Amino acid sequence: MLAIVKACATIGLDGHIIEVETDFNPRAGIPSFTIVGLPDSAIKESRERVRAAIKNSGLQFPNKGYVINLSPADLPKHGPAYDLAIAVGVLAATDQIPLESIQNTVFLGELSLDGSVRHVKGIMPMVHTASQAGYASVCVPAEDAEEAALVQCIQVIPVRTLGQLVEHLYNLNPIAPQPPTVSLEDETDTLPDGIVDFADIKGQQMAKRALEIAAGGNHNVRLVGPPGTGKTLLARAVPGILPRLSYEEALEVTRVYSVADMLPRDHPLIRSRPFRAPHHTISEAGMIGGGSIPRPGETTLAHRGVLFLDECVEMPVRVLEVLRQPIEDKIVTISRAKGSLTFPANFLLILAMNPCPCGHYGDPVKACTCTPTMITRYQSKLSGPLLDRIDIHVEVPRVEYDKLMNTERAEPSAAIRERVERARQRQRQRFAGAAGLFANADMGVSDIQQFCVLTPEARQLLELSVRRMQLSARVYHRVLKLSRTIADLADSELIEVPHVAEAIQYRPRAAL
Repeated sequence: MLAIVKACATIGLDGHIIEVETDFNPRAGIPSFTIVGLPDSAIKESRERVRAAIKNSGLQFPNKGYVINLSPADLPKHGPAYDLAIAVGVLAATDQIPLESIQNTVFLGELSLDGSVRHVKGIMPMVHTASQAGYASVCVPAEDAEEAALVQCIQVIPVRTLGQLVEHLYNLNPIAPQPPTVSLEDETDTLPDGIVDFADIKGQQMAKRALEIAAGGNHNVRLVGPPGTGKTLLARAVPGILPRLSYEEALEVTRVYSVADMLPRDHPLIRSRPFRAPHHTISEAGMIGGGSIPRPGETTLAHRGVLFLDECVEMPVRVLEVLRQPIEDKIVTISRAKGSLTFPANFLLILAMNPCPCGHYGDPVKACTCTPTMITRYQSKLSGPLLDRIDIHVEVPRVEYDKLMNTERAEPSAAIRERVERARQRQRQRFAGAAGLFANADMGVSDIQQFCVLTPEARQLLELSVRRMQLSARVYHRVLKLSRTIADLADSELIEVPHVAEAIQYRPRAAL
């Protein structure tokens, strides 16, 4: 007898419906259980898990011939998420569950030997695919039900054991559907764990202003200063002033973390912007993603959030250079012999570095011990093309003792976030009819010409600066985008002289 059960595969961040075709031959002389359709080792081992789970659930497993085909057969299948669909296919093919009860349902889950259904990664994109394909319901592990219920327009059935599922399919003991997961909780000004409040950072007013501008338009930043001046502290405060995630953005980030299997079980919806700070020993694949089964890298895990590279010049040059394309295109494309995958990578990049190997070049208190050659070699680890892609370069000087001992709190992150959100709201209104534009940093050349309107005096200042500083075309456009953000923070429709002047001062000193 033949039974067809629906499952789902994840390729990159997208799901693909898989038909699990089970053919049962009761006249087979030699018992067999064959799985075809490009399964990996985890799927080939599922025959042992399925056999034990069915027997230990009090059901029958006739020791005859089974052929399981995972269709489409040319699509590689990975992971144990097909266990539940294979078990249901075996039970349907052996007349232990009614075929009509599985026609419009997708089954996802790993089986343990006692018949319980375990968590699998990538539930959210798989359930979303089932919903888009028009299926009425999806059976998922109970611990993944809250994550699955983030998807609208499909009934989510939380399954704890295989035996419980069989009773549900016979309508003997129906499983109550998982209620839809609420969209977003009421937002408060409480900062997520590990995020610093700007009120706790002493001094560094110029750096704080630069980071506010960066958050206002999603601009990349480079912080340069001696050790212990607060570069890492400043970077860890940036997520607290970024605009709150919209529901669509939250779902987008949650889908990434679902595939990466990094979602917290108690709060499956990501409600705060990601902050990723990889160690400087990270590899290229760890940064942009990859592997034999391509997985998201740090650039994708930082999507809609912050990617902070501390001690960036200590990273391998190739790791830094692979950031060029994600910074420009906001996506990462990973090409392999079997095909290519695209991951989103729209992040705010913050680089932190010392000015020299000893860290005290330009420090008025402690003398630098490095030679000019050492300083030049150290700073040249960041290539010119990469520096061109950084909008804001700011020096973080040593904090004076009086400021450190001052007990007055500085402006809190909540107040800065209000200004940032007002600026972002202006940008959303401005880009309402433009696809793919969310912030000023996303503008292309044609968008800059349309939206970055300067006063005659501001245009004259910009022209003079470009000629004297010998700015490249890319830097010229980035100065315009940065000026547009400064004008938005000042609630100005036109870009005026102070806005251009402030944007130009954030260019690196080497360009002067």
